[in-house]
This record gives sequence, structure tokens and C-alpha cells, in this order.
Amino acid sequence: MKDSGRDAPLAPGLYLVATPIGNLEDITLRALRVLSQADLIACEDTRQTQKLRNHFSIETPTVSYHQHNESGRARELVERLKAGERIAVVSDAGTPGIADPGAEIASLAIAAGVPVFPVPGANAALSALVASGLNVESFSFRGFLPAKSGQRRTALEELRRQGMAAGTCAFYEAPHRIMEALADVEAVFGPEQHVVVARELTKLHEEFLRGPVRSVRETLAARESVRGEFVLLFAPVAVEEGPAESLGAEVARLMRELGLPEMDALKRTAKARGIGKSEAYRELQRERGSGKGR
Repeated sequence: MKDSGRDAPLAPGLYLVATPIGNLEDITLRALRVLSQADLIACEDTRQTQKLRNHFSIETPTVSYHQHNESGRARELVERLKAGERIAVVSDAGTPGIADPGAEIASLAIAAGVPVFPVPGANAALSALVASGLNVESFSFRGFLPAKSGQRRTALEELRRQGMAAGTCAFYEAPHRIMEALADVEAVFGPEQHVVVARELTKLHEEFLRGPVRSVRETLAARESVRGEFVLLFAPVAVEEGPAESLGAEVARLMRELGLPEMDALKRTAKARGIGKSEAYRELQRERGSGKGR
């Protein structure tokens, strides 16, 4: 077994340190040593990291390093690294660089010849994956699904074309978008597509919902509120192409399933089909006219 180096001084370089995603017991002994011995901790949010520092009595100074100052701050930090400093990078929770700042400074440090050390630990996507019950032989982490409906549908349609070749896919999702994301998965893959929704991993209210996407969506829809951080996982299955859903049928389905007003459902449908709202409205009127026998 490789020497842990507990008694050796911390070598100069960049340390990408994973921190707990909820349960503070998930911090590693190595992470605590690195954070305590580093010259500086670059934090996604210094206030969030302060809680960790207070809990473990870590006195290392901090500096902000987040998506809004990432490029400029990364260059500053690399200059300090080139001078021989030891800098740890942490996100609010989990592993830096995975849907959080960290990748840019790692790339710049490598280009500058600075050693980069991963300090592994908690990660929401991998934690959800290993407890999902889905195939873990072939999987991919795909970050957040697009926030806009049309772009999200396009991304899901591409996975449908890949089918089983895509393997198990893991996405992060925000609580205010999880219902729309599940509705789009159902629309693209059908109501029987098996999904796993992991919520609040490692925290007090950790929960896994497993089953057909329609059933999981209805379970969440029945709740007074939907809270927490989510990981959505599923292994795409190829869907047999049937008759294309008419624009009017899609509008009606969105009104029924999501409780949208007709014009909002029409706008969503237009975006998903890559057409303008006016064109979609004319198509809807033509369908209705045809239905009246004209």
C-alpha cells in the first residue's frame, strides 16, 4: 500500500479537494490534512466553506473562486502556484470541476507545469449511480439538462436515437425544474421508461424514487412542495416510432399533464418543434378547422 504521507509536508501544487455533499462525516482524513496545511483555499462560496472550516477547526485563509470570476481568479492563483504555493480548491459540495468550478484552473496549472493533485471524496452523481440499481458497467455524467424546454427535448431526443448505446445517464436537476424534466423524459421515451430520482443524498431526508417515469412524476406531483437537490438517472431505451403526435394533441397533453394555459403550452410546443409561435398557432387553427369538417 502506498504511504499515506500523513507526516510529510504538503508538496507545492494545486489540490482539487472533494468535500461532503451533505453529511460532514464524508470528509476524508486526507482532505482535512490538505485543507489545514494549504497556504490558501479557493472556495466557490467562502460563506459555505466557512461552515466546514469552523466544524473542523481549519484556519487556512480563503478566497472566492466561482463561475463569475473563474477566468480571472484562475490566472491569479496559477501565478501563486508557480511561485511554489499550495492551493486547495473546493466547491460548495462534492468534487471540484464536476458541474462546479475547478476544471479551468486545473487546465491552466497543468499548462504552466504545476502539479495537480486530486483529493477524492463525495460526489452526488456517483453516489446516486451505485445505489440506483441501474447498469454501472457503462454510464455517463451529463451535467444539468438544458433549462429551456426545446433544448431539453432536443438533448433527450438525441439520447433516444442512441438507445442502449448511451448506457446509464446521470443528470443533476434543480427542484424547480425536476417536474418539467420528468415530463419531457416521459414525452420522449414513453410513460414506462424506468428512471431513478435520488434526492438529498447523504442528508437527513435522503430518498430514492425508482420506477416508470410517469409513476415517479405523479409521486412527486402529489406532494405539497418539491425540495432538495436531485440526481436523475435512466438508461435510454429505443422507442418504436409511431404516428407523430399532432401539434394540437401535444398542446392538449401539456395542458393536462403540467396544468399550463393553452398559450403557454403552445409556446412550449413551438419551441420543442423549432417553429415560431405564430406558425404553431396557425397550425393549431388548421387542425381544429379540419376537425370541424372544413
